[in-house]
Amino acid sequence: MELQFLGTGAGMPSKTRNTSALLLNLTAEGRGYWLFDCGEATQHQILHTSLKPRKIEKIFITHLHGDHLFGLPGLISSRSFLGGNEPLHIYGPRGLKEWLFSTLNMTNTHLNYPLEIHEITEEGLVIEESDFTVSVRSLQHVIPCFGYRIEQKPLPGKLLIEKAIEIGVPKGPLLKELKEGNDVTLPDGRVILSELVTGPPQPGFVVAILGDTKYCQAAVDLSKNADIIVHEATFDNETGTLAQEYGHSTIGDAATVAKQADAKALIANHISARFLPSDLAQLKKQGQAIFEPLYIAEDFLCYVWKNGVLIETKNHVR
Repeated sequence: MELQFLGTGAGMPSKTRNTSALLLNLTAEGRGYWLFDCGEATQHQILHTSLKPRKIEKIFITHLHGDHLFGLPGLISSRSFLGGNEPLHIYGPRGLKEWLFSTLNMTNTHLNYPLEIHEITEEGLVIEESDFTVSVRSLQHVIPCFGYRIEQKPLPGKLLIEKAIEIGVPKGPLLKELKEGNDVTLPDGRVILSELVTGPPQPGFVVAILGDTKYCQAAVDLSKNADIIVHEATFDNETGTLAQEYGHSTIGDAATVAKQADAKALIANHISARFLPSDLAQLKKQGQAIFEPLYIAEDFLCYVWKNGVLIETKNHVR
């Protein structure tokens, strides 16, 4: 699993940060891309990477502020031009469908694929699939805003290959079936249960991606025991009054949520343009005084979650 940041700024674009967009790359899990928010010029940001818009399967909008969705009409239109013909599912607050379809209709935009918009009207489970679930909670912003919790279901346990061979499973595709959790029938008619030759199921990953919010208990609950939390940190600790006034969080608020949720790692996002690159070390220091495994998101940074370890890399920019 990879988290690829396309826009990490707050409110409006700056020279170093575009507006909000975060892509969850699930190709290693046999899926496509899930995009969280789609601020202005998100598709232009994608052009600077090796990402393919036609692989976007789902888009999740946290709330209806422009810096989180003004890039949506252009992106879904370009997806059509670029050969995307698979259905696209978009999730977000009430009003998203009216705004988006009005824009597409007024501009006579034609899509070559089915577009399904799912307006979220209550907290709880919004997606239940064979390998993933997605649930939402309402956060505390100046307009309705959601946070999303993405949970990968448990993975098959490790194949005990020596044991499998000992009971007569030949090398080849039957071993692969057993590893994937499927029972198999041997040439001699015996049925081998996967559970007999595999270890216990391995836990999947949990990621909490939160929209704009001030500190709230819902953010903590949504992030409970998450491997990674992506939480806004629009302000530093010295400007906490402004954060409260505008429904945003300080770096300290984000770190407090991560600590109370017993998370493994926090990526602070939605950084105000008031903070120059030279200010980020101090911002990070403020957060790490509360929660140590803390990272500051930047445009085009990529975070890879592999074997329980978060690895920060710089995405190649064309």
